[in-house]
Amino acid sequence: MHILFLTDNFPPEVNAPASRTYEHTRQWAAAGEQVTVITCAPNFPQGRVFDGWRNRLWQEELMDGVRVIRVWSYVTANEGFAKRVLDYLSFMLMAFIASLFVRRVDLVVGTSPQFFTAVAAWGVGALKRVPFVFELRDLWPESIKAVGAMEESAAIRWLEKLELFLYRRAALIVSVTHSFRDALMRRGIDGSKIEVITNGVDTARFSPRPKDAVLVRELGFERCFVAGYIGTHGLAHALDTLLAAMHELARRPEGQDIRLLLLGDGARKAALKAEAERLGLTSVHFVDTVAKEQVARYWSLLDVSVIHLRRTELFTTVIPSKLFECMGMGIPVLHGVAGESAAIVEREGVGLVFEPENVEQLVAGLLRLKAEDALRARLSAAGLAGANRYDRSALAERMRLALHATALRAR
Repeated sequence: MHILFLTDNFPPEVNAPASRTYEHTRQWAAAGEQVTVITCAPNFPQGRVFDGWRNRLWQEELMDGVRVIRVWSYVTANEGFAKRVLDYLSFMLMAFIASLFVRRVDLVVGTSPQFFTAVAAWGVGALKRVPFVFELRDLWPESIKAVGAMEESAAIRWLEKLELFLYRRAALIVSVTHSFRDALMRRGIDGSKIEVITNGVDTARFSPRPKDAVLVRELGFERCFVAGYIGTHGLAHALDTLLAAMHELARRPEGQDIRLLLLGDGARKAALKAEAERLGLTSVHFVDTVAKEQVARYWSLLDVSVIHLRRTELFTTVIPSKLFECMGMGIPVLHGVAGESAAIVEREGVGLVFEPENVEQLVAGLLRLKAEDALRARLSAAGLAGANRYDRSALAERMRLALHATALRAR
């Protein structure tokens, strides 16, 4: 089977969509499938092309058995709705054109969060007369409204109509959460064509390891209790809550040896650094995005991982992928996301849940985990046990079989 996969995020980018697509496609190739990925020059989340790369009309490489075609797109930082849409539209057009030169395709997959990539995949599927598969990672454009980037308007209503059009035209929808599946079914989408395949963890890369001694010295984390947030610093994440918690801890004797590591980039990073400086937070350490193979070194520094999103109804339906990486590393979680992901944390016993944007509860959780060694050990052991149930290899195989079944039905 020849799988054509369209995505605007792919390694060396290290965000969740890039990691999931790479880990799935390389396993499909290892299983004997022919896989072609069409993507763009790596630029997320800074909105500038990575060093050593160029934003060319066409670049091609072979990555772990996967043919990767990179096309030109309009590159911009993740700020400003109009520029981001221009970014999305340019990739949609160029990915569609590039797909015309990929021959003998059995099906085409388009992945979100933004669904203009899925529009290109639908167009390619229609033109080549092969099934179109929508991998649903986010309820977009609902998430635009949830973070306040755009208010209810005619443009939003048009995007919602386009969204429903794509759901109806898809031969298969692969949803990363059960909540997304339920939301689509309430909107009249046939549940029999929706397959839930959550995010997971590559246990070969994310496994327990001692704290990286070199990084401990570089960051001055000797004899400190280290909390950390690793991921995109965007509008959705409300990381001001973490800074407010560290400001409160700085006033308390029991909080003097607590440090916060913030690793990543995004639209809010500059503002967060300015706020930390305004508050005089010497206990907060900002680190820019690192290469994919270096991420686990920074995870190893953490005594607890903080996972956080804004307090909004939409985010009760999401499952942050970093939860599974924490489980694989055996790192206890302080989970500030309500809904389906909080249920996983409590069911698997891998962390403590606090109300999103609640500074007092976050402070209390940090102090409790710092004080209770036995609790941290119990949460860590539960995470390692639970990670086996979210192994990326097994999840990739489930998706491969779902794609096979979809291609067979179309013959």
